[in-house]
Amino acid sequence: MKIFSFGKRFLSMFIIISLLILIVPADGDCQIRVRSEIEIPDILGFLTLKCDFHMHTVFSDGRVWPTIRPEEIWREGLDAFSITEHIENHRYRDDVKTNLNRSYELAKPGAEALEIMIIKGAEITRKMPPGHINAVFLKDIDKLRTEEYKDAVKAAVDQGAFVFWNHPGWTGQQPEGKSIWYQEHTELYERGWMHGIEIVNQYDYYPRAHKWCLDKKLTMMANSDSHDPINFEYNFHNGEHRAMTLVFAKERTIEAIKEALFSRRTAVYYKNMLIGEEKYLREIFNESVEVDGADVTIKGKSRVYIQIHNRSEVSFELEADGEVKDVSIPKNIILYAGKTVLLDIQGKSEKLTGREKIHIPYKVKNLLIAPDEGLPVEFKIDATFIPAEKK
Repeated sequence: MKIFSFGKRFLSMFIIISLLILIVPADGDCQIRVRSEIEIPDILGFLTLKCDFHMHTVFSDGRVWPTIRPEEIWREGLDAFSITEHIENHRYRDDVKTNLNRSYELAKPGAEALEIMIIKGAEITRKMPPGHINAVFLKDIDKLRTEEYKDAVKAAVDQGAFVFWNHPGWTGQQPEGKSIWYQEHTELYERGWMHGIEIVNQYDYYPRAHKWCLDKKLTMMANSDSHDPINFEYNFHNGEHRAMTLVFAKERTIEAIKEALFSRRTAVYYKNMLIGEEKYLREIFNESVEVDGADVTIKGKSRVYIQIHNRSEVSFELEADGEVKDVSIPKNIILYAGKTVLLDIQGKSEKLTGREKIHIPYKVKNLLIAPDEGLPVEFKIDATFIPAEKK
C-alpha cells in the first residue's frame, strides 16, 4: 500500500475540486462551458482588452493546477492573463518541482486553444520595503532567482519586462494597511525600474497608490491575485467579477498590450467602479451612454422626461453637480447597466418663455478620476419654454 503525505493528499484534493468546478455545473443537469462577454466599449480607436496580470497556482502558493486558469479567464470574458508565481515562496515544494517557467508552459496550450493571450510573468516576493513586485513579459523567469531584490528587478528590466508594485497597502506588510512609499521605491522609480502600481488588488482599493500613479505618471493596475479556483473567490451568480486591468491597445496582440502598459493606457475595473485618467473614463462614458429626446418643450412647471440608455455593464451612479437655472433635476440618478432610464426634468417658472440650451451637470461617483473625485459630465438639452395656461 502506498502512503501519501498530508501535503500530497491536500494538493490532490484541490486539483480534483478545481477540475470539478470547471466541468460540473451547479444544477448538475449537464456540462456547460459558456463565455460571458464584458460590455465595456472600445475607445479612441483602441481595443478595450480585459486583463489580469497577477494570479497563482500550485507552482507557488496557489491551489489550482495551471491548466485551470485559461478556461477561467475565457469563461469570464477576459482577453489576456499572466500567472505570476512567487519566486521565493513555494508552499508545495515537496510535491511540485520549483521550475519557475513550468506553470506558464502548462497553461500556454490551453490559452492558445481558447485564443486567450498568456503573458509570462513572476512575482518577486520580498519583505517590505520594497514588498512584492510583479514583472510581466519575461523570457526566462529563472534569471530572477537572486539574493538581492535589486538584482532580480534588474534581471526583469533587462528582459524588457513591465514591472509593477503589488498590493502597496496590504496589511501583511504595511502598518494598519496604510500605503507607505519608502526610499527603496524612490530608487526603483528613479532608475526607471517601476512602471506601474496595483491600485486595486483583489478586494482592496488603495487611494494613496491611485494618487501616486497620477503624480508620478505610473500605470494604474488592478488584478485578482487569485490563489483559489476563481469560483471560490467571487460569487458570479450575484454579478461579482474579478478585479482587472482594462488595457487600451492598438490591436489584440501581446506586443500591443505591452506597448499600451508602457504608454499608461489603462483603467481599472473594480466592483461597479472604473478608475483611471479622465480622458479614458470620459470616452468610456460617452461611448456607453445614448440620450434620446434631448429636444423638449416645457410648459410652465410641468415635467418632461429624457430617456438615457446605458449600453455598458457598469451602472453609472450620478450625483447632481450644482443647480440648473430654469429647471429642477434629480439629485441622484443611476444609469443601470444595459437599461434605459428616465431623467425627470421640471420647469421652475410658470411664466418662462423662449428657447434655451440647458446644461445639466452631474458627477459620476463610481468613475474615479482621482481619489474621491468622480468624473464630471453634462447632458445638453434643447428646451422650448411655454408659459402655463391660466386656469
